[in-house]
Amino acid sequence: MARNTVLIRFCELLKRLWPLAVTDVSAFIATDLIDSTTPSTGSATSVPDDLPRRLTLVQGTALNMIDMVGIGPFVVLPLVIKALGGPLFLWAWVLGAFISLIDAFVWSELGAAFPKAGGSYNFLKISYGERSWGKLLSFLYVWQTLIQAPLVLASGAIGFSQYASYLIPLNDWQHRAVSGGVVLLIIALLYRKIDSVGKIGLVMWGAVLLTLGWIIVGGLTNIRIPLSETLGSVGSVGGGILAAGLGSASVQTIYCYLGYYNVCHLGGEIQRPARNIPASMFISIIGIAGLYLLMNISVVSVVPWQIAQESEFIVSTFVETLYGPGAARFATVLVLLVAFSSLFAVLLGYSRVPYAAAADGQFFRIFAKLHPTKQFPYVSLLFLGGLGFVFSLLFRLGDVITAILAMRIMVQFVGQAVGLLLLHRRRAATRENFPFRMPLYPLPVLLAIGVWLFVFYSTGLTFMRSGLTVTAVGVVAYLLSAGYRKQWPFAKTDPASAITSP
Repeated sequence: MARNTVLIRFCELLKRLWPLAVTDVSAFIATDLIDSTTPSTGSATSVPDDLPRRLTLVQGTALNMIDMVGIGPFVVLPLVIKALGGPLFLWAWVLGAFISLIDAFVWSELGAAFPKAGGSYNFLKISYGERSWGKLLSFLYVWQTLIQAPLVLASGAIGFSQYASYLIPLNDWQHRAVSGGVVLLIIALLYRKIDSVGKIGLVMWGAVLLTLGWIIVGGLTNIRIPLSETLGSVGSVGGGILAAGLGSASVQTIYCYLGYYNVCHLGGEIQRPARNIPASMFISIIGIAGLYLLMNISVVSVVPWQIAQESEFIVSTFVETLYGPGAARFATVLVLLVAFSSLFAVLLGYSRVPYAAAADGQFFRIFAKLHPTKQFPYVSLLFLGGLGFVFSLLFRLGDVITAILAMRIMVQFVGQAVGLLLLHRRRAATRENFPFRMPLYPLPVLLAIGVWLFVFYSTGLTFMRSGLTVTAVGVVAYLLSAGYRKQWPFAKTDPASAITSP
């Protein structure tokens, strides 16, 4: 329970402070919004298209992949082995890929239909009705983003500093200085035009492929433990034994796949979005899943799984076993570069979410500001990056990984999957088509909802409560703001924009 202490105290602090601040905050929320006296009258395209469409399919896929492959797979690999025991851990990586592929069908239909900055913000608002429940769900997503995005950024920066201690021993304050410095450097690199960011992303993508390629080729060409021995027990595992640890292990592997939808947050900057957004996600998931499986097989073919599950620097241990300490230090530098690249893509994507909500008149107007010459949402970037810097100084890695997933599942993943079902019903009545159609609809959507609920349950009661607490506080914030501004549900709703049955 020690690893949960920081998050539990953080939630308790929110609950204690909320009643004291609610009056002043609600007034500020109400007066600092664009067009705050009237509901938004926009349609599905109400978010302005001020961002230039300059990202290609290759650049979008590169940004997806570097978002997915951060410090995660190198940190959680030993944890997954320990959770399932021996080669059984491969099933957790397979399950993570399966969940991501199923969920990508949901993202693809929504992303191709509504290619705007903000991703889930627009999907939730449009799916549930722009003047009714969609206002609440989209607000909750932005509300959670203001907390979870800095936490994601902080988790990667903290993992970066921990892995860096393989090269140079660091005390506590030095760890914090390194993680904070990483966040500040990422902010500086993103403070530029999107076409320049796309080129930087391609360079970082090359570093990701180089690192994983070296691990895979090095291990499979220097096998010390026969593959038959490593994989022998995978096919004969009993269902009960596998299920016992699969839930908790899959939480860790799914964390390593998150980011396949990053291109949806950048939807307003993607060329040919109806084609490139779905293609980018499926290419990213299939490619990364293959690399993850090969990397895991490669590692346990050189380092016995009994040793690997206890290693804090598994890639460094792996390379040192093969090539010695010098090569291990170089491999550590590559891992750090991969982790840095992932944080670069994370902050880039999330910085578009508050911008989209503010530009739509549903969030603080200052977040809608674009840089006067470079045309990117600099206020949103600086705010999320600044809060991520603070979190990187306060939290530990073990406190945030599971909490990040628990916080996102109900509103973002389950919420927009249910929203897609509602949207299909409405579009069937008007005979509107989706630019991208998933096969076997609605089976992938129903599978995604069921699997995400299983994963949410697997995070454990403490993290479930933490995620629900943040959501509940967000509901209170929305109701206070809506009540002050006389918006839904405190004003009459236009029946045409509400959710109705066909």
